[in-house]
Amino acid sequence: MLYRSLNGHHKKVNFETAVKNGLAEDGGLFFPEKISPINNEFIKNLDKYSNIDIAHEVIKQFIGDSINEKDLKEILSNTVDFDFPLIDLGNNIYSLELFHGPTLAFKDVGARFMANCLGYFNKNKNITNTVLVATSGDTGAAVANGFFKVKGTNVIILYPENKVSEIQERQLTTNGNNITALRVKGSFDDCQDMVKTAFIDPEYEDKIRLTSANSINIARWLSQMFYYFITYKKLAAQSKPIVFSVPSGNFGNLCAGLVAKLMGLPINHFIASTNVNDTVPRFLETGTYDPLKSVPTISNAMDVGAPSNFIRIEELHDYKLDRLRGNLSGFSYTDAEATAAMGHLLKKLNYIAEPHGAIGYLALKNYLKTKPDAQGIFLETAHP
Repeated sequence: MLYRSLNGHHKKVNFETAVKNGLAEDGGLFFPEKISPINNEFIKNLDKYSNIDIAHEVIKQFIGDSINEKDLKEILSNTVDFDFPLIDLGNNIYSLELFHGPTLAFKDVGARFMANCLGYFNKNKNITNTVLVATSGDTGAAVANGFFKVKGTNVIILYPENKVSEIQERQLTTNGNNITALRVKGSFDDCQDMVKTAFIDPEYEDKIRLTSANSINIARWLSQMFYYFITYKKLAAQSKPIVFSVPSGNFGNLCAGLVAKLMGLPINHFIASTNVNDTVPRFLETGTYDPLKSVPTISNAMDVGAPSNFIRIEELHDYKLDRLRGNLSGFSYTDAEATAAMGHLLKKLNYIAEPHGAIGYLALKNYLKTKPDAQGIFLETAHP
Protein backbone atom coordinates (compact mmCIF):
# COMPACT_ATOMS: atom_id res chain seq x y z
CA MET A 1 0.00 0.00 0.00
CA LEU A 2 1.27 3.43 -0.98
CA TYR A 3 0.02 6.83 0.14
CA ARG A 4 -0.19 10.07 -1.84
CA SER A 5 -0.65 13.68 -0.84
CA LEU A 6 -4.06 15.30 -1.23
CA ASN A 7 -2.23 18.52 -2.15
CA GLY A 8 -1.08 16.85 -5.34
CA HIS A 9 2.60 16.14 -4.64
CA HIS A 10 3.65 13.27 -6.88
CA LYS A 11 5.83 11.38 -4.36
CA LYS A 12 4.22 8.25 -2.88
CA VAL A 13 5.29 6.60 0.37
CA ASN A 14 4.58 3.39 2.28
CA PHE A 15 2.72 3.06 5.58
CA GLU A 16 5.83 3.37 7.76
CA THR A 17 6.95 6.60 6.11
CA ALA A 18 3.44 8.08 6.19
CA VAL A 19 3.10 7.33 9.91
CA LYS A 20 6.54 8.74 10.73
CA ASN A 21 6.12 11.89 8.62
CA GLY A 22 2.51 12.67 9.56
CA LEU A 23 2.06 15.02 6.60
CA ALA A 24 3.36 14.85 3.04
CA GLU A 25 6.29 17.02 1.94
CA ASP A 26 3.90 19.57 0.45
CA GLY A 27 1.90 19.83 3.68
CA GLY A 28 -0.96 17.71 2.36
CA LEU A 29 -2.74 14.88 4.14
CA PHE A 30 -1.77 11.36 3.13
CA PHE A 31 -4.45 9.29 1.43
CA PRO A 32 -4.38 5.62 0.37
CA GLU A 33 -3.56 5.09 -3.29
CA LYS A 34 -6.31 2.46 -3.43
CA ILE A 35 -9.07 1.22 -1.10
CA SER A 36 -10.20 -2.34 -1.85
CA PRO A 37 -13.46 -3.96 -0.69
CA ILE A 38 -13.31 -6.68 1.95
CA ASN A 39 -14.56 -10.15 1.01
CA ASN A 40 -18.33 -10.09 1.38
CA GLU A 41 -18.39 -13.54 2.99
CA PHE A 42 -16.13 -12.23 5.75
CA ILE A 43 -18.56 -9.38 6.47
CA LYS A 44 -21.54 -11.74 6.46
CA ASN A 45 -19.80 -13.94 9.03
CA LEU A 46 -18.30 -11.29 11.35
CA ASP A 47 -19.87 -13.00 14.37
CA LYS A 48 -17.53 -15.96 13.80
CA TYR A 49 -14.38 -13.84 14.24
CA SER A 50 -12.70 -12.26 17.24
CA ASN A 51 -12.32 -8.49 17.44
CA ILE A 52 -8.58 -8.91 16.80
CA ASP A 53 -9.21 -10.97 13.67
CA ILE A 54 -11.72 -8.38 12.44
CA ALA A 55 -9.30 -5.52 13.06
CA HIS A 56 -6.56 -7.41 11.21
CA GLU A 57 -8.74 -8.06 8.17
CA VAL A 58 -9.82 -4.41 8.12
CA ILE A 59 -6.38 -2.80 8.42
CA LYS A 60 -4.01 -5.21 6.65
CA GLN A 61 -4.39 -3.70 3.16
CA PHE A 62 -3.38 -0.30 4.55
CA ILE A 63 -0.25 -1.69 6.24
CA GLY A 64 1.14 -3.53 3.22
CA ASP A 65 4.52 -5.09 4.00
CA SER A 66 5.50 -2.43 6.56
CA ILE A 67 4.58 -4.76 9.47
CA ASN A 68 4.54 -8.57 9.35
CA GLU A 69 1.34 -10.42 10.24
CA LYS A 70 2.49 -11.77 13.61
CA ASP A 71 3.65 -8.39 14.88
CA LEU A 72 0.59 -6.63 13.45
CA LYS A 73 -1.71 -8.96 15.39
CA GLU A 74 0.28 -8.27 18.55
CA ILE A 75 -0.11 -4.53 17.95
CA LEU A 76 -3.85 -5.02 17.48
CA SER A 77 -4.04 -7.08 20.68
CA ASN A 78 -2.58 -4.08 22.52
CA THR A 79 -5.05 -1.75 20.80
CA VAL A 80 -8.46 -3.46 20.89
CA ASP A 81 -8.29 -4.91 24.39
CA PHE A 82 -11.33 -3.20 25.88
CA ASP A 83 -15.03 -3.42 25.13
CA PHE A 84 -17.28 -1.14 23.05
CA PRO A 85 -20.67 -1.67 24.75
CA LEU A 86 -23.79 -1.09 22.67
CA ILE A 87 -26.58 0.18 24.94
CA ASP A 88 -30.17 -0.34 23.75
CA LEU A 89 -32.22 2.76 24.59
CA GLY A 90 -35.37 1.53 22.87
CA ASN A 91 -37.17 2.63 19.70
CA ASN A 92 -34.27 1.44 17.51
CA ILE A 93 -31.78 3.80 19.16
CA TYR A 94 -28.47 2.64 20.61
CA SER A 95 -25.57 4.33 22.32
CA LEU A 96 -22.16 3.03 21.29
CA GLU A 97 -19.90 3.65 24.28
CA LEU A 98 -16.33 4.23 23.12
CA PHE A 99 -15.00 5.46 26.46
CA HIS A 100 -14.03 2.21 28.18
CA GLY A 101 -10.31 2.53 27.39
CA PRO A 102 -7.59 3.81 29.73
CA THR A 103 -8.25 7.55 29.22
CA LEU A 104 -12.04 7.25 29.01
CA ALA A 105 -12.35 8.57 25.44
CA PHE A 106 -12.76 7.08 21.97
CA LYS A 107 -9.34 8.23 20.84
CA ASP A 108 -7.67 5.50 22.89
CA VAL A 109 -8.05 3.18 19.87
CA GLY A 110 -6.25 5.39 17.36
CA ALA A 111 -3.63 6.66 19.78
CA ARG A 112 -2.68 3.19 21.02
CA PHE A 113 -2.54 1.77 17.50
CA MET A 114 -0.29 4.57 16.32
CA ALA A 115 1.94 4.39 19.41
CA ASN A 116 2.39 0.64 18.99
CA CYS A 117 3.17 1.05 15.28
CA LEU A 118 5.74 3.76 15.93
CA GLY A 119 7.30 1.72 18.73
CA TYR A 120 7.57 -1.23 16.34
CA PHE A 121 9.27 0.88 13.67
CA ASN A 122 11.77 2.27 16.22
CA LYS A 123 12.48 -0.87 18.24
CA ASN A 124 15.80 -1.71 16.57
CA LYS A 125 16.82 1.83 15.68
CA ASN A 126 18.68 4.49 17.62
CA ILE A 127 16.45 7.36 16.50
CA THR A 128 13.92 9.64 18.17
CA ASN A 129 10.64 10.81 16.68
CA THR A 130 8.98 13.93 18.06
CA VAL A 131 5.21 13.48 18.13
CA LEU A 132 3.57 16.91 17.90
CA VAL A 133 -0.16 17.00 18.58
CA ALA A 134 -2.89 19.60 19.04
CA THR A 135 -5.78 18.71 21.30
CA SER A 136 -9.09 20.05 22.51
CA GLY A 137 -8.99 17.47 25.32
CA ASP A 138 -9.51 13.83 24.38
CA THR A 139 -6.73 13.44 21.81
CA GLY A 140 -3.97 14.70 24.06
CA ALA A 141 -4.93 12.42 26.95
CA ALA A 142 -5.11 9.36 24.70
CA VAL A 143 -1.79 10.22 23.03
CA ALA A 144 -0.06 10.85 26.37
CA ASN A 145 -1.24 7.48 27.66
CA GLY A 146 -0.54 5.57 24.45
CA PHE A 147 2.97 6.96 23.92
CA PHE A 148 4.09 7.03 27.55
CA LYS A 149 7.64 5.55 27.65
CA VAL A 150 7.37 4.28 24.05
CA LYS A 151 10.91 3.78 22.75
CA GLY A 152 12.24 6.45 20.40
CA THR A 153 9.44 8.99 20.92
CA ASN A 154 9.10 12.41 22.54
CA VAL A 155 5.57 13.79 22.70
CA ILE A 156 4.68 17.50 22.71
CA ILE A 157 1.01 18.33 23.26
CA LEU A 158 -0.49 21.76 22.53
CA TYR A 159 -3.82 22.52 24.19
CA PRO A 160 -5.93 25.70 24.45
CA GLU A 161 -5.93 27.55 27.78
CA ASN A 162 -9.19 27.33 29.78
CA LYS A 163 -10.84 25.16 27.11
CA VAL A 164 -10.28 21.65 28.48
CA SER A 165 -11.72 20.15 31.65
CA GLU A 166 -9.68 19.92 34.84
CA ILE A 167 -9.42 16.14 34.59
CA GLN A 168 -8.33 16.37 30.96
CA GLU A 169 -5.66 18.94 31.83
CA ARG A 170 -4.29 16.65 34.52
CA GLN A 171 -4.28 13.75 32.07
CA LEU A 172 -2.16 15.90 29.75
CA THR A 173 0.25 17.43 32.22
CA THR A 174 1.07 14.88 34.93
CA ASN A 175 2.87 12.15 32.99
CA GLY A 176 6.45 13.43 32.79
CA ASN A 177 9.06 11.16 31.19
CA ASN A 178 8.72 11.57 27.39
CA ILE A 179 5.45 13.58 27.53
CA THR A 180 5.44 17.42 27.50
CA ALA A 181 2.22 19.47 27.49
CA LEU A 182 2.14 23.16 26.56
CA ARG A 183 -0.83 25.42 27.29
CA VAL A 184 -1.60 27.83 24.43
CA LYS A 185 -3.37 31.17 24.73
CA GLY A 186 -5.85 30.58 21.92
CA SER A 187 -8.28 28.05 20.45
CA PHE A 188 -7.86 24.50 19.22
CA ASP A 189 -7.65 25.88 15.67
CA ASP A 190 -4.66 27.98 16.79
CA CYS A 191 -2.97 24.87 18.21
CA GLN A 192 -3.69 22.92 15.03
CA ASP A 193 -2.30 25.73 12.86
CA MET A 194 0.90 25.71 14.92
CA VAL A 195 1.29 21.96 14.33
CA LYS A 196 0.75 22.30 10.58
CA THR A 197 3.16 25.24 10.39
CA ALA A 198 5.88 23.27 12.19
CA PHE A 199 5.61 20.44 9.66
CA ILE A 200 6.33 22.68 6.69
CA ASP A 201 8.90 24.94 8.40
CA PRO A 202 12.27 24.41 6.65
CA GLU A 203 14.13 25.17 9.90
CA TYR A 204 12.94 21.82 11.29
CA GLU A 205 13.86 19.81 8.21
CA ASP A 206 16.67 17.30 8.88
CA LYS A 207 16.91 18.52 12.50
CA ILE A 208 13.84 17.05 14.19
CA ARG A 209 11.93 13.94 13.08
CA LEU A 210 8.41 15.33 13.39
CA THR A 211 5.20 13.35 13.18
CA SER A 212 1.67 14.10 14.34
CA ALA A 213 -0.71 12.05 16.46
CA ASN A 214 -3.80 14.01 15.43
CA SER A 215 -6.24 12.26 13.12
CA ILE A 216 -4.30 13.80 10.24
CA ASN A 217 -1.95 10.83 10.83
CA ILE A 218 -3.12 7.78 8.91
CA ALA A 219 -2.47 5.38 11.82
CA ARG A 220 -4.72 7.46 14.10
CA TRP A 221 -7.35 7.94 11.41
CA LEU A 222 -7.77 4.55 9.75
CA SER A 223 -7.74 2.44 12.93
CA GLN A 224 -11.01 4.08 13.99
CA MET A 225 -12.71 1.79 11.47
CA PHE A 226 -12.37 -1.07 13.94
CA TYR A 227 -15.36 -0.25 16.13
CA TYR A 228 -17.71 0.25 13.17
CA PHE A 229 -17.06 -3.32 12.08
CA ILE A 230 -17.21 -4.64 15.64
CA THR A 231 -20.53 -2.86 16.21
CA TYR A 232 -21.98 -4.21 12.97
CA LYS A 233 -21.16 -7.71 14.22
CA LYS A 234 -23.51 -7.09 17.15
CA LEU A 235 -26.42 -5.77 15.05
CA ALA A 236 -26.22 -7.56 11.69
CA ALA A 237 -28.77 -10.22 12.69
CA GLN A 238 -31.51 -7.60 13.02
CA SER A 239 -31.44 -6.89 9.26
CA LYS A 240 -32.46 -3.24 9.53
CA PRO A 241 -30.75 -0.29 7.83
CA ILE A 242 -28.00 1.03 10.10
CA VAL A 243 -27.39 4.75 10.64
CA PHE A 244 -24.43 6.15 12.60
CA SER A 245 -24.59 9.59 14.21
CA VAL A 246 -21.02 10.74 14.84
CA PRO A 247 -20.22 13.74 17.09
CA SER A 248 -17.66 15.49 14.92
CA GLY A 249 -14.86 18.01 15.40
CA ASN A 250 -11.89 17.27 13.16
CA PHE A 251 -13.97 14.63 11.30
CA GLY A 252 -11.42 11.80 11.48
CA ASN A 253 -13.85 9.43 13.20
CA LEU A 254 -16.63 10.00 10.69
CA CYS A 255 -14.17 9.76 7.81
CA ALA A 256 -13.02 6.35 9.08
CA GLY A 257 -16.64 5.20 9.11
CA LEU A 258 -17.07 6.31 5.50
CA VAL A 259 -13.98 4.29 4.55
CA ALA A 260 -15.54 1.26 6.28
CA LYS A 261 -18.67 1.75 4.17
CA LEU A 262 -16.57 2.01 1.01
CA MET A 263 -14.88 -1.27 1.95
CA GLY A 264 -18.27 -2.98 1.99
CA LEU A 265 -19.62 -2.60 5.52
CA PRO A 266 -23.43 -2.27 5.07
CA ILE A 267 -23.96 1.10 6.73
CA ASN A 268 -26.94 2.90 5.27
CA HIS A 269 -26.12 6.48 6.24
CA PHE A 270 -23.95 8.75 8.41
CA ILE A 271 -24.83 11.89 10.31
CA ALA A 272 -22.32 14.62 11.11
CA SER A 273 -23.42 15.87 14.53
CA THR A 274 -21.83 19.16 15.55
CA ASN A 275 -22.18 21.94 18.05
CA VAL A 276 -22.39 25.56 16.85
CA ASN A 277 -19.07 25.03 15.04
CA ASP A 278 -21.13 23.91 12.08
CA THR A 279 -18.86 24.27 9.03
CA VAL A 280 -19.82 20.90 7.55
CA PRO A 281 -23.59 20.97 8.20
CA ARG A 282 -23.66 24.42 6.55
CA PHE A 283 -21.69 23.09 3.60
CA LEU A 284 -24.10 20.17 3.16
CA GLU A 285 -27.01 22.61 3.20
CA THR A 286 -25.62 25.40 1.03
CA GLY A 287 -22.83 23.84 -1.03
CA THR A 288 -20.44 26.59 0.17
CA TYR A 289 -17.48 25.62 2.34
CA ASP A 290 -16.96 28.55 4.70
CA PRO A 291 -14.88 27.73 7.81
CA LEU A 292 -15.29 30.21 10.65
CA LYS A 293 -13.22 30.83 13.77
CA SER A 294 -14.14 28.21 16.36
CA VAL A 295 -16.48 29.08 19.24
CA PRO A 296 -15.97 27.57 22.73
CA THR A 297 -18.76 25.21 23.87
CA ILE A 298 -19.40 22.59 26.56
CA SER A 299 -18.73 19.91 23.90
CA ASN A 300 -15.14 21.12 23.66
CA ALA A 301 -13.71 18.21 21.63
CA MET A 302 -15.87 19.44 18.73
CA ASP A 303 -14.78 23.09 18.91
CA VAL A 304 -13.13 23.01 15.49
CA GLY A 305 -13.78 25.66 12.87
CA ALA A 306 -11.73 24.16 10.02
CA PRO A 307 -11.83 20.34 10.24
CA SER A 308 -8.66 18.88 8.71
CA ASN A 309 -10.16 15.56 7.65
CA PHE A 310 -12.99 16.98 5.60
CA ILE A 311 -10.77 17.02 2.50
CA ARG A 312 -10.42 13.24 2.90
CA ILE A 313 -14.21 12.93 3.03
CA GLU A 314 -14.48 14.97 -0.16
CA GLU A 315 -11.80 12.79 -1.80
CA LEU A 316 -13.81 9.66 -0.92
CA HIS A 317 -16.74 11.17 -2.85
CA ASP A 318 -14.71 12.52 -5.80
CA TYR A 319 -15.49 16.08 -4.62
CA LYS A 320 -19.10 15.64 -5.79
CA LEU A 321 -21.59 17.22 -3.43
CA ASP A 322 -24.54 15.08 -4.52
CA ARG A 323 -22.60 11.89 -3.79
CA LEU A 324 -21.60 13.22 -0.40
CA ARG A 325 -25.18 14.17 0.48
CA GLY A 326 -26.22 10.63 -0.41
CA ASN A 327 -24.01 9.27 2.39
CA LEU A 328 -23.97 12.11 4.90
CA SER A 329 -26.41 14.46 6.61
CA GLY A 330 -25.47 17.18 9.06
CA PHE A 331 -27.11 18.80 12.10
CA SER A 332 -25.81 21.29 14.67
CA TYR A 333 -26.98 22.13 18.19
CA THR A 334 -26.41 24.74 20.87
CA ASP A 335 -25.16 24.19 24.42
CA ALA A 336 -28.69 24.72 25.71
CA GLU A 337 -30.05 22.02 23.40
CA ALA A 338 -27.28 19.61 24.39
CA THR A 339 -27.91 20.23 28.08
CA ALA A 340 -31.66 19.65 27.63
CA ALA A 341 -30.93 16.40 25.78
CA MET A 342 -28.72 15.20 28.65
CA GLY A 343 -31.60 15.89 31.05
CA HIS A 344 -34.06 14.05 28.82
CA LEU A 345 -31.81 11.00 28.49
CA LEU A 346 -31.40 10.82 32.27
CA LYS A 347 -35.01 11.44 33.28
CA LYS A 348 -36.81 9.53 30.52
CA LEU A 349 -34.34 6.75 29.66
CA ASN A 350 -32.20 6.54 32.81
CA TYR A 351 -29.08 7.02 30.71
CA ILE A 352 -26.22 9.34 31.68
CA ALA A 353 -24.80 11.09 28.62
CA GLU A 354 -22.26 13.88 28.18
CA PRO A 355 -22.50 16.83 25.75
CA HIS A 356 -20.84 15.21 22.71
CA GLY A 357 -23.01 12.10 22.90
CA ALA A 358 -26.11 14.20 23.61
CA ILE A 359 -25.54 16.09 20.36
CA GLY A 360 -25.14 12.77 18.55
CA TYR A 361 -28.44 11.64 20.08
CA LEU A 362 -30.26 14.82 19.02
CA ALA A 363 -29.04 14.55 15.43
CA LEU A 364 -29.99 10.87 15.28
CA LYS A 365 -33.52 11.57 16.57
CA ASN A 366 -33.87 14.31 13.97
CA TYR A 367 -32.77 12.09 11.09
CA LEU A 368 -34.87 9.07 12.15
CA LYS A 369 -38.09 11.10 11.98
CA THR A 370 -38.23 10.25 8.29
CA LYS A 371 -36.58 6.79 8.58
CA PRO A 372 -38.80 4.79 10.97
CA ASP A 373 -37.48 1.42 9.78
CA ALA A 374 -33.82 2.19 10.47
CA GLN A 375 -31.85 1.46 13.60
CA GLY A 376 -29.68 4.31 14.74
CA ILE A 377 -26.45 4.39 16.73
CA PHE A 378 -25.02 7.54 18.27
CA LEU A 379 -21.44 7.51 19.45
CA GLU A 380 -20.72 8.31 23.08
CA THR A 381 -17.18 9.50 22.63
CA ALA A 382 -16.20 10.35 26.21
CA HIS A 383 -17.04 9.21 29.73
CA PRO A 384 -19.73 11.46 31.22
